[in-house]
Amino acid sequence: MRSVSAIILPLTLLENPPWKPTLVGSFRFILASSRAESKANLYPFRPAQLRTEIAMLNIFSLANGRLFQEEISSQEELSHFRPIWVDLESPTSEEKRWINQHFGVHIPEDAMDEDIEESARFYEEDNGELHIRSDFLIADIDEPRAVRVAFILNQHNDALKSHGVLFSIHDEDLPVFRLLRLRARRAPGLIEDAKDVLLELFSVDAEYSADTLEGIYDELEKVSKMVLSGEVSDELAGQVLGAIARQEDLNGRIRRNMMDTRRALSFAMRLRMLNAEQFDDARQILRDIDSLDSHTAFLFDKINFLMDATVGFINISQNKIIKIFSVASVALLPPTLVASIYGMNLQFPEFALLGNLAYPYVVSIMFLSAALPMWYCYKKGWLR
Repeated sequence: MRSVSAIILPLTLLENPPWKPTLVGSFRFILASSRAESKANLYPFRPAQLRTEIAMLNIFSLANGRLFQEEISSQEELSHFRPIWVDLESPTSEEKRWINQHFGVHIPEDAMDEDIEESARFYEEDNGELHIRSDFLIADIDEPRAVRVAFILNQHNDALKSHGVLFSIHDEDLPVFRLLRLRARRAPGLIEDAKDVLLELFSVDAEYSADTLEGIYDELEKVSKMVLSGEVSDELAGQVLGAIARQEDLNGRIRRNMMDTRRALSFAMRLRMLNAEQFDDARQILRDIDSLDSHTAFLFDKINFLMDATVGFINISQNKIIKIFSVASVALLPPTLVASIYGMNLQFPEFALLGNLAYPYVVSIMFLSAALPMWYCYKKGWLR
């Protein structure tokens, strides 16, 4: 996260703010518990055009088994800390220069490249740097999306200050990262080194996806009640189909996200970079992902069922309309036949007998020939 350097608030205002935490447009005012989080979370979702170019690094160090965040505003400050995690959100050129000069790590311009080839997303440099590009989910209601995160970890070259430090580069603030920071502050001993940070990020990502799947299931339950009520109007059908499409899109994104996480974990396990305990943790995360895969498959089946049921009710409603037109066309065939017969330019003996009553006579026959088929269809229930 970045701080907004143009806003300087006195401590008294932070302790007793004149506003209430609220959501206005795209600004979310949140007062966090720690000093660093208070500045970082004050405007966590600000538009890109309001971001300043003032360099500010978020580094995380271990103290008493807990992960603590510090914001670094100059390269000289880096020498006072021994971080295990450096998080860069939309890094500026100056921040990249600090990282390069202090840690000896070069952050490439295409760090968040969208290439899906495994050779371009998971690889190890000759200097011992491990590069992993993985996607993390943002389950936003209006715009769910996956954000690419590039990880760089030097675990072999002891000559560089980057040894044992995890670097993460991404364009947006991620809920998974916020959850990990909160959990690591409250749970001592959760993280011991940079590899634990990487594994915990993947673990929290799996938990976040599981919570999102529960939300999808709750939304589909509401849709089920609307569909199975039996009274599906055209307006309701449009709302139901829109809700189903949104949940199907989110469910698909979760499945793709879990597939990406599985690939990243498998790569880390193949490199034998994890100790025995971390290896067991990675295997547990993979088992959790497998269980999520089966759950996403179940949700896909439920979504298909609701889609078929909704389309079925729409077809039934349309068939009712078509049925009325069909019955009406059949009922009008006899009076049409009567009108065709008596409309011929011939002399009919009954016309001579009826005289002026010939016209009402023909109209009555036409009416009865139409009413009898309609009455028959009504008794059969074909008009209901």
